[in-house]
Amino acid sequence: MRPLRTTLRFFLASACWFVLVSASWVALLGLVNPPVTWVMVDQASEQGEFHRTNKPLHEVARCMPLSVISSEDQRFMTHNGFSWAAIEKAMESNKKGRRVKGASTISQQTAKNVFLWPGRNYVRKGLEAWFTVLVETLWTKERILEVYLNVAEMGKGVFGAEAAARKCFGRSALQLIPSQAAMITATLPAPRRFSCSSPSGYVRDRQQWVLRQMRNVDDVLDPVVLARRKEKLEAEEKRKSERRNRANKK
Repeated sequence: MRPLRTTLRFFLASACWFVLVSASWVALLGLVNPPVTWVMVDQASEQGEFHRTNKPLHEVARCMPLSVISSEDQRFMTHNGFSWAAIEKAMESNKKGRRVKGASTISQQTAKNVFLWPGRNYVRKGLEAWFTVLVETLWTKERILEVYLNVAEMGKGVFGAEAAARKCFGRSALQLIPSQAAMITATLPAPRRFSCSSPSGYVRDRQQWVLRQMRNVDDVLDPVVLARRKEKLEAEEKRKSERRNRANKK
């Protein structure tokens, strides 16, 4: 029994240490900008350099965060870090042998971009979920969006909205207009393959789609509308929970 207790103590101590260190790490980066990410290191090793300039959210044109929310995660301001509907859809598609895009929220993308290495396996997925919970718990939505707009790859060797705006349009992120923000966002499915400075027909089509979505969710950053929308979603969740409870009792 003694070796078993020793092993259990070791695993418990390791788990507590991991929780403490990871939570402290996330809390620290809620206050200071991430110096570098694994993806940036990877790009630097391939190309010898990468381009990135950190900007606070108030120094980025409103149309830029609106465009990424419209394209990547329209419930970003109201969910808890995960889109369960998208996850269920992805799981169903995986069972059928199809790969579906868009299951990761902006919070998940930020967590894996900042804290994890490139790759795909179950360990990394588990860590991504853990860091997403920490990010949603310890950071504000505005901070998540700000970090995302500074670390997301938006071109080959180009990271963040400021660097993308400079490279593609020769202007700062604060000077972007909606069509330019949508063009940058249109490359996000494959930023190393697509270009906002010399866009393909596919990228131009995606740009128009992003612009339409931006018009549909233009009030997503309005705090009053956001509060009402959150109340509506919470009421819907409560009704669903009550229906499930009644069904279980039957």
